[in-house]
Amino acid sequence: MKKIVLIALVLLITLSLSVFAAGQKEGKTVIGISKIVTHPALDAIEQGIQDELADQGFTDIEYDLQNANGEVATAASIANKFKTSGVTVAVGIATPTAQALVNTLKDIPVVYSAVTNPVAAGMITSFSRGEEGIAGVSDLTPVKEQIMMLQRIAGIKRLGHIYSSGEANAVILAEMAEKACAELGIEFVVSTVTNSSEVKQAAQAIINKVDGIYVSTDNTVVSALASLTDVAMKAGIPIMSADPSSTVGSDVLIAWGFDYYKVGRATGRVVADILNGKSTKDMPTVFMTDPSDTNLVINMDVAEKLGITIPADLLEIANK
Repeated sequence: MKKIVLIALVLLITLSLSVFAAGQKEGKTVIGISKIVTHPALDAIEQGIQDELADQGFTDIEYDLQNANGEVATAASIANKFKTSGVTVAVGIATPTAQALVNTLKDIPVVYSAVTNPVAAGMITSFSRGEEGIAGVSDLTPVKEQIMMLQRIAGIKRLGHIYSSGEANAVILAEMAEKACAELGIEFVVSTVTNSSEVKQAAQAIINKVDGIYVSTDNTVVSALASLTDVAMKAGIPIMSADPSSTVGSDVLIAWGFDYYKVGRATGRVVADILNGKSTKDMPTVFMTDPSDTNLVINMDVAEKLGITIPADLLEIANK
């Protein structure tokens, strides 16, 4: 009997060690990165994380890179995958994927990136203090100032806005945009979508009711930006985007917002702190506050097609 018990105990210990080793990959640190969808801004964050960790000397890292393809259910499945494999640190790029990680992983540190408002999204309770098992970087953008810039350039009186009703960050930014328009005396015209395939139809529904469109850091809408700009250009309507990384080569008139590669580098620094033993309780939300963290992109070809003159002072400070 004692022999049987001893054998069972050995098997149990061996199994436990095997499960632990799955996440360590023969001694390697495993970083799981889950992003809600593929588009230039989120891809830049993913690359920035890896480059920052490499520059800090973390060369023996294995990455488990996952893409939820815009599906919340897939984001949950990825979180469960990270839990089963036992990644060292899990990174959620954008609100839906970060929420899925926080809801699923209780014993693995979670780092959020490009989350507009992690408090409103229910991930943390305060911006100013750290929390157990979670830390990260916010990309809360200056919504009112962005709308003011479009108002100055194009003299808009009716602003169109399309957003995803299923993205907590998109809903928050839509509320901020509506408030900004009320303060600026601009009529606010909205249309909601549940996935990227609906963006073109949503644009067509409001395009004759507006004289400008504002695009926030809404991953669903940004991933279908080409459909939106196609409708807008045919109607002669200018677009202001809060995501410069995703507008290069598109027909967006002006984009002003964060350099998402730098957001990725900032996220990488948070991950590095955790790997170096720092407690997330000592890591409040990181905000991108340096002027060099933002980019201003102006499309002069679009300006010419729309008959819009860009003020000289904006041309002087534009990155591209």
